[in-house]
Amino acid sequence: MPFRSLAPIRRLSLAAVLAVILASCGLSPDFSGNYPSKSDVKPHPGVVTARQYPIHGIDVSKWQADIDWTAVKAAGTRFAFIKATEGGDHEDERFRQNWNGAKAAGIPVGAYHFVFWCRPAHEQAQWFVQHIPRDPNALPPVLDLEWNGHSRTCPRKVPREVALEKARVMLRELEAHTGKIPIIYTDITFHKEVLEGEREFDRYPFWLRSVAARPEERYVGRPWAFWQYTTTGRIPGIRGDVDRNAFYGTEQEFTGWLRGDFDIASRTWRRVPPVGSTPAASAPRPAPVGVTDSED
Repeated sequence: MPFRSLAPIRRLSLAAVLAVILASCGLSPDFSGNYPSKSDVKPHPGVVTARQYPIHGIDVSKWQADIDWTAVKAAGTRFAFIKATEGGDHEDERFRQNWNGAKAAGIPVGAYHFVFWCRPAHEQAQWFVQHIPRDPNALPPVLDLEWNGHSRTCPRKVPREVALEKARVMLRELEAHTGKIPIIYTDITFHKEVLEGEREFDRYPFWLRSVAARPEERYVGRPWAFWQYTTTGRIPGIRGDVDRNAFYGTEQEFTGWLRGDFDIASRTWRRVPPVGSTPAASAPRPAPVGVTDSED
């Protein structure tokens, strides 16, 4: 192979060099914000506006295998939701390892429970709280509400009123145990068939899955706190795909929420921000991109 001068490369910016490297690997770099080392294997044009939000994080389970949390933190990850339990008798095999690793790296961390619709709600809530640390600094618990097609014995769906009542019970019990208002994670189908129009759940922050369009285009009348915009993300410290998520608001709103001063469900301040600062406006809402793809 003939020798090639490196001088032209020196004149490139770091971002340009990263773009060349990632492109050669079939990845799409994310240069907005402070996340040049993150990417997506299968970027969808409908969610490109997610990059405009300043606060990003991940959610993980055993499927991400061993994680280098120090590298994850260094890549700019600001929060991590970790799978703890599902149903009434299963704990994620890597929950403790992931929880302790993320905490040690200094990443705000929370746990989530995947609902099985054939198990009693009280039983599932108790199973979840038995396995999550009683940590006053943890993020609020997350209830994963979606139709479950993974069980060999549970029905995939239940009547709407049954699903609503189970959700009510679990949310009440999680709040009583942790002292924090739980977060509801859901997808397009479950929200449309069960949660759409149910104003009683407005007090809970919503974490919405939408990997082909902005949440506003897929969820009728539902403000969001977190947006899961891809399941094929790549970041340093994790081998293979990982879910990437955006927080809807500003840096000040995020830190205010961590302190307990800002309510991310109603998007209002509970207490006046520290002296020398004023409540910042929410992060800019990118205009709809007009995506008509049927994916969620």
